[in-house]
Amino acid sequence: MPTLERQGDVFVLDLGDGENRFHPDWLTSVSTALDAVERETGPRALVTVATGKFYSNGLDLEWLFAHLDRHRDYVVSVQGLFARMLSLPVTTVAALQGHTFAAGAMLSLAQDFRVMRADRGYWCLPEADINIPFTPGMSALVQARLTPQTAHQAMLGAHRYGGVDAVAAGIADRAVAEDEVRTTAIDIARSQAGKAGNTLGTIKTRMYASTLASLRDTTLPLS
Repeated sequence: MPTLERQGDVFVLDLGDGENRFHPDWLTSVSTALDAVERETGPRALVTVATGKFYSNGLDLEWLFAHLDRHRDYVVSVQGLFARMLSLPVTTVAALQGHTFAAGAMLSLAQDFRVMRADRGYWCLPEADINIPFTPGMSALVQARLTPQTAHQAMLGAHRYGGVDAVAAGIADRAVAEDEVRTTAIDIARSQAGKAGNTLGTIKTRMYASTLASLRDTTLPLS
C-alpha cells in the first residue's frame, strides 16, 4: 500500500512495489496521504515514486469486473484523484522508474513534472488496444497536458514511449539513469517548494478549470 514520508520540504509518496493498480483501498490510502500534505503549511512539494518494474498499471480491472455494480462510483473516485492531483496547491513531480500505463499514465499527467528512466520502462495509454474508451474527463486531462500531435499519437495509436522519446514528445521533462530518477524528481520538487500555498492552488484551478469540471462530472458515460 502507498506510504508517505517527508524529506525536508519534500513529501515522498511511494505508491508501492507491485503493479500499483487503483484498488479502492489503494485510492483511499493515496487520498489520506494527500490530506496530510495539504494540512501542512510552509514550503513543501510532493514527489510520487514506486519501487520495482511498475510505476502504475492503472485501473484495477480484476476488482472492477468483480464489482460492476460499483463501476460509476469507482470511475468517479479515480477521476477525483486526477482532479485533486491536478489542482493540488503544491508542486508535484512523478518519478517514473518503471512502466506507466493507462490510468497510471494519466496520474502522471495530473502532476506538474515527470522524470522517467531513460533506458527501460514505457509510458503508454493502451485504451485503443484494450477496448476501453477514455471518459470525457480523461480525454480532457490528456489533451490539456499534451500537444495535439502527441495526444493524437498516444490516445489513438496507443504508442509506447521510452524515456528519451517521452521527453522529445513533451510527455516527460527529464530522462535519466535508473539510479537518478528519484533524486532528480526530489531535486526538482525541492526547488519549487517555496511556491506551495493558496496562490499556486488558485493558479492551477483557473488554468485547468474546464479539465477539472470534466473530471468532477459525476454524470460521466460508462461506455
